[in-house]
Amino acid sequence: MRAVVFQGPEEPMEIEEIDRPEPDADGIVVETEACGVCRSDWHAWKGDWDWIGLLMQPGLVFGHEPVGTVVEVGDDVERIREGDRVTNPFNMSDGTCVHCRAGRANICERSVPMGFLDFQQGAYAEEYPVRVADQNAIKVPDGLDSVDVAGLGCRFATAFHGVAHKVDVDPGDWVAVHGCGGVGLSAIHVADALGANVIGVDLNQEALDKAEELGAVEVVKADEVKDVPQQVKGFTESSRGVDVSVDALGIAETCRNSVNSLMAGGQHLQIGLTTSEEGGEVSLPVDTMVQDEREFYGSYGMPPHEYDEMFRMIDHGTLDPGRIVTETIPLEEVPEKVAAFGDYDNVGIPVCNEF
Repeated sequence: MRAVVFQGPEEPMEIEEIDRPEPDADGIVVETEACGVCRSDWHAWKGDWDWIGLLMQPGLVFGHEPVGTVVEVGDDVERIREGDRVTNPFNMSDGTCVHCRAGRANICERSVPMGFLDFQQGAYAEEYPVRVADQNAIKVPDGLDSVDVAGLGCRFATAFHGVAHKVDVDPGDWVAVHGCGGVGLSAIHVADALGANVIGVDLNQEALDKAEELGAVEVVKADEVKDVPQQVKGFTESSRGVDVSVDALGIAETCRNSVNSLMAGGQHLQIGLTTSEEGGEVSLPVDTMVQDEREFYGSYGMPPHEYDEMFRMIDHGTLDPGRIVTETIPLEEVPEKVAAFGDYDNVGIPVCNEF
C-alpha cells in the first residue's frame, strides 16, 4: 500500500509502497478516509522533541488525526466490528493504568503517540492500525463527513479538552488565544461556543480574519502593537486582564504574552508545544504569578470518553469542526504541506482525503 514515509530530520518525505498493517489480537486495521495534516508532524519532521524522549527514526509513517472504516479486527476485540467508521485519540492509552482508571487516559502511563514510534504506524497511508481498539477506537456517528471528523483530530480535541475541561470558561468571560493556527482557531471556536468573549492574537491577518469568523470579538495583530498583553488587557473591563489566556503556538514570546495578559486569579492554558529554540523551557514571571495567584495548566490530547461531548455539541450545531478545515489535499501533497508549517502562514486545518 502507499504511504508517506519519513526519511530523516528535514529530509523530504517520500511516497513509498509499504506492507499493509496486521492487527494485534486487541487491535484493528482501518482503511483511511481522511487524516488531518498537523503542525506536530512538522515538529517531528524537524527533529524536535528529543528533550521529551521522542527521537524520530527514518521509516516512520506520520499522521495522527485519522478517520476511516474498519477492515480487519483482532480476535480479542469485543466492541468494534468490520465496517464501523472510527476515529481515535492521537495518544493511545492502554485503559489500565491509574490515570486511565481515573478518566485521564490522555496522560496514560503507557501512552503511545500515533505515528511517532515504529510500533504504531500513523495514517498518512491507505490503511493504519489502532492498538487496544476497545479502549482507543471511537465510533463515528452516522452522517458526519470524513473531512470534518479529521478536523476533530489532535488540534481540535486538545483545544476542546483544555478549554472545556482544564480551565474554567463561563459565559461572559474574557478569553485570549495567542496563535491562530489550527489549534488556536479550534480554541477560539470552542470558547465562543461556551459563551466567552474571545480575543485572537496573531501575526497573520488572514488568520485573524478567520478568528473573527469563528467568534473572536476582538483581534490583535501582534506585529503592529508595542505591548501585546497591554493591548489584550485594554479590551477588558478596567483593563484588568482576561480570565483565561491560551498559548496555542508554543514559542517563548507567546507563552509569556499569554501569562502577562491575565487578570489576578486568571488561568493560563498551554496547548502549543515548543520548538528547538526553546527546547521545552520558557522563562516566566513567577513572582507575579505567585502574587496574583495566576494558574498555569497544560492540555495534552483528550481522553476517549470526551468525544461523546464533542459529538453531541456537533449534533446540536454548537460546534462545527468543518469550519476550521481550510483545504483538502491528496497524499502526494502531504510532504510539502508538512514542511510548509515552518513558514507560519498556514490558516486553519489542512486535511488529506485522497489516498
